[in-house]
Amino acid sequence: MADPVDLLATLLDRGARSLGVENEAHLVLAVSGGPDSFALLHGAARVVQADMRRWCLSVAHLDHALRSDSADDGRFVADAAAALRLPCEIRRTDVAALARAEGRSIEEAGREARYRFLEEIAPEGALIAVAHTADDAAETVLMNLLRGSGLSGVRGIPPRRGRVIRPLLGERRDILRGLLDDAGIAYRLDPTNDDPSFLRNRIRGEVLPLLEDLRAGAVDRIGQFARLAGDDDVLLNEIAAADLAGRMRDGGVDWRDPPGPALGRRVLRLAIGDPAPSAERIDALLEVAGGQRGGVRIELGGGRVASVREHLIRIA
Repeated sequence: MADPVDLLATLLDRGARSLGVENEAHLVLAVSGGPDSFALLHGAARVVQADMRRWCLSVAHLDHALRSDSADDGRFVADAAAALRLPCEIRRTDVAALARAEGRSIEEAGREARYRFLEEIAPEGALIAVAHTADDAAETVLMNLLRGSGLSGVRGIPPRRGRVIRPLLGERRDILRGLLDDAGIAYRLDPTNDDPSFLRNRIRGEVLPLLEDLRAGAVDRIGQFARLAGDDDVLLNEIAAADLAGRMRDGGVDWRDPPGPALGRRVLRLAIGDPAPSAERIDALLEVAGGQRGGVRIELGGGRVASVREHLIRIA
């Protein structure tokens, strides 16, 4: 029987190759202590130990301070990194306080804090490896559908964005956990992942199992849908970018000959930039611009305002 850690290394190496990760890359591994991140940690370490790649590895852990014993996770990760002879950096951030201060959900604040931390500590030129799986991608698609998202939201989780890579995105969570169990590798389970007050947890614990029961392979099919939607989204954004380029004048967007609503939404989203405004605000701007009403201002969120005057839309 094959060594389960060797199998983890094979899966990780395959995912990294598909993302174009170079043979001598520096990877900062985002490790929470849970099974997915420990599959990433032990798989990457075995890739290097087996001379499959000459990666330089380091470990990063952010304590979200959401539980009284959350610091134990950091110590657990530090011990595992030390056993593998990998450097490890740990930081503690009060995510609940951040969420209150920023008016965000705990999930959103935690995600922002985590990626900010990883970007801060990753050396120039290094890649940041996170342990999202096919299950995470399916959960994200369903969450965004419930929020009324368009194609951009149902693309799921991108395999690579900037220097953040997800080499295990094509793998199922239960497969990774099974390999860790077979290898006798301990990991920690975060009890907040069972809290039904979080939408993702309800989808993970109730909706996806039901879908798999209704149609085996539902998670993989959702992933396929997300990839197809992503290809369509890229093409439509290219069309929208070309349309926007032809409309720019006097520091604004000329809306005298507006496109249809589908293309118009994309053109305006590109003109406004990230973070994308809500669909309701985009539609309000479309209505105002299409009605050729002058001197109207639309709040876009994030301190941004769109003004419409004489067919020209300006974003401030």
